[in-house]
Amino acid sequence: MSAELFKYGLTLAYAVLVYGLSWIGMRRTASVEGFSIGNKDMSAVVVGITLAASIASTATFVINPGFVYVHGLSAYLHFGVAGSLGILTAFLVLTRGFLRLGEAHAALTIPQWIYYRYNHRGFSLFFAFINLLSITFVVLILVGCSLLVTGLFPVEQKTALILVLLFVFSYVLMGGTYAHAYTNTLQGVMMLGVTVLLFAQGFKYFAGDPVAALQAIGQSYASPFNDDSNLYFDFFSVFVSGFVITFALMVQPHILTKVLYLRSERDITTFIGTTVVVGTLFTLMLMIGFYARLAGLEIDAQDTVVREYLLHEFGSSVWGEYVLVFIFITLLAAGMSTLDGILVALSAMVVNDIVRPLAGPDADALKLSRWVLVGVGIVGLLLAWNPPSLIGLFAQKGVYGLAAASLVPVLFGVLVRRHIPLWVVMGAAGLGLALHLLFNLALGVANPAISATYGIFASLAFGLLGLWLTRGEARGHRDDR
Repeated sequence: MSAELFKYGLTLAYAVLVYGLSWIGMRRTASVEGFSIGNKDMSAVVVGITLAASIASTATFVINPGFVYVHGLSAYLHFGVAGSLGILTAFLVLTRGFLRLGEAHAALTIPQWIYYRYNHRGFSLFFAFINLLSITFVVLILVGCSLLVTGLFPVEQKTALILVLLFVFSYVLMGGTYAHAYTNTLQGVMMLGVTVLLFAQGFKYFAGDPVAALQAIGQSYASPFNDDSNLYFDFFSVFVSGFVITFALMVQPHILTKVLYLRSERDITTFIGTTVVVGTLFTLMLMIGFYARLAGLEIDAQDTVVREYLLHEFGSSVWGEYVLVFIFITLLAAGMSTLDGILVALSAMVVNDIVRPLAGPDADALKLSRWVLVGVGIVGLLLAWNPPSLIGLFAQKGVYGLAAASLVPVLFGVLVRRHIPLWVVMGAAGLGLALHLLFNLALGVANPAISATYGIFASLAFGLLGLWLTRGEARGHRDDR
């Protein structure tokens, strides 16, 4: 079989398998609850792989290696080490309490969880609207996947955008959470195989001494803090901001709501263990940034580093072309594994937390959730049509703002058992978002992780001060009950 025929055959087989899993998911989806979080009958391992694939996505597999290519070891430590520690800590701290309250009130989304925790519809609506900032990550994934399609097939990037959009939206429209979970398990296994393959294949560029190899590029490039970088230049920008923002990112709607898929608290240990092990292996994809630099590739467009490296390594031999097809399809799967999760979370959130409260409970929620997906797809396509030069930073501006606003209300809601006055968490949320946008857009802080961390620290300080000032109110609430 020729490499060209193999390419189209493997692509068709992947598409058929995904649609088959989505069909199974559709048959198990009879309500908006099933569409949003399933029927709580998935194993903890499946949910863990689903989550790890959602966290990794196009950012880890396609976009972030470009930051490593440009900024060196400091970028790798920011995303791979500090970020991984942030993920682990967040799930150890948040999972049990979030699941307990979510199950008690049958919550389907984070804004709905916020409503049950703080008993205020306006605050819940605020959260629903700021969660729409997730659309910036939809744009990142669409652009990243379109770049991969142009490396695999002879099509223009805009054509590739439309093809990716139609494929992902169609199978998610069919099966909701089940389609997302089943396809993510398949895609997650593929992603693990390709990660190990590419890590091992490119390790030759270190020539047995990774430190010396990186120092040959430049001392700053091989330093944990890159003096030549405007993004990762000191301990705060590399480690503190990397840990804090990744911890906060775990409260995104397509991530933390995975906890609600679990059958009970007994599944939490297996769930966290699976997520951390699989997710840590996925971070090895960041090494491609080093490999591309050590291979001597001159790549002007940072976002295309992975594509150009793969074409360089595998595009010049017959056997390599076969491997390249499988790798490209797997990297596409990495993007789709997050995109479908965001779409399910966004559609469930818009229907449950915006449309239902405003239009009333008689609205056909399952039908509406599917129409919302169509709307999100159109908006995402329009934003991705002429993307900014660094799509990674564009996505971080929006998603990190969401994280800065969300952390205190969710963290306090899980850890603080007493009554929390609404002004405390609402003020903290508004302060975190406002300061992130101020520092990043107006005061010249180039790294969105740093600006968001400033916002988060101010938000935490405001929240803790509020808790201290209202400690007497909390005793009054207990006495009234």
